[in-house]
Amino acid sequence: MKILHTTPAADGFFMPAEFEEHDGCFMIWPERADSWQYGGIAAKKAFAKVAMAIAKSEEVTMLASAAEYDTARRMLPEYIRVVEMSTDDAWARDCAPTFVKNKEGEVRGIDWYFNAWGGLVDGLYFPWDKDNKVARKVCDLERLDCYDARDFVLEGGSIHSDGEGTVMVTEACLLSKGRNPDMTKDEIEEKLKQYLGAKKVIWLERGIYNDETNEHVDNICAFVKPGEVVLAWTDDEEDPQYELSKSCYDILSQETDACGRKIVIHKLPLPKPICMQKEECEGLAWMEDEPTRTDGERLAASYVNFYISNGAIVMPSFGDPADHAAAEILGELFPEREIIPISARDILIGGGNIHCITQQLPKAVR
Repeated sequence: MKILHTTPAADGFFMPAEFEEHDGCFMIWPERADSWQYGGIAAKKAFAKVAMAIAKSEEVTMLASAAEYDTARRMLPEYIRVVEMSTDDAWARDCAPTFVKNKEGEVRGIDWYFNAWGGLVDGLYFPWDKDNKVARKVCDLERLDCYDARDFVLEGGSIHSDGEGTVMVTEACLLSKGRNPDMTKDEIEEKLKQYLGAKKVIWLERGIYNDETNEHVDNICAFVKPGEVVLAWTDDEEDPQYELSKSCYDILSQETDACGRKIVIHKLPLPKPICMQKEECEGLAWMEDEPTRTDGERLAASYVNFYISNGAIVMPSFGDPADHAAAEILGELFPEREIIPISARDILIGGGNIHCITQQLPKAVR
């Protein structure tokens, strides 16, 4: 593995779309006591189900700590690779590399600086040094060259690419004070263009209500094909989410992508508000004498937080009537893929969902 100090765009590399073909997927085995209730056993079962659903059509690598390696190996089928790697938590989307490729099909990784979604300003845990080493370790594991972007704080869940020069982000996240406070919006946009090969960046204002990542784009809006997105939506004007989703809709309605196409918006209904229960809170460790979740706290549930595998859409389900409607819409948008709903409350309690715990490795010509 070579550490590269050029930029992907200068080298002819760009971030492909998630709906393009993959060589595989990375996940991280959950164990952190203040993220996953009651020793994480329910979360581990949910992660295993997600991994097995993805593994139906692409290879899955599960990263697990030394303490949890045997448990992960025992709970996962033999066709899922388990690799020992130390991490601080289980959010592969945000601490694993962002992968870029060129027109010849060569794949490289990007190593952003990870500071647990806001560092000492409003980050969710400290320290984060193990997570901050994951990107380079994964590139080493896959023998991929890696771009050094450690001067810039970014997470994989905060960017979405259509693979044709358009990248979508939220202002709430990328302009937050805990990430790159000394950079202007224009400077951040230029950085994204240099590293993701983007020609255009679409800035949505907000994300999902109460999303503790400062409202990552991958929970509110996602590309399903060039020029088309799904947007998390509620018709309830009394719900605080309504204004956030409407803002996104209004921006996207006026936007074109990098190729000049008007954006086609597909509304994906949200489940009814999902809130923490007392028993769930009691199963979580506290952090520095403070509870990590409180009884009645609203969680950032969204069906947009799905994973596109080579053969399936692995989507969260919540035991809500909207589960079926969301699956039908995704089935119409991805007719060539199987729709696989996974009960995801035990992932959601940790603060994210299926897209957050996965990171795809694009198909490479080696």
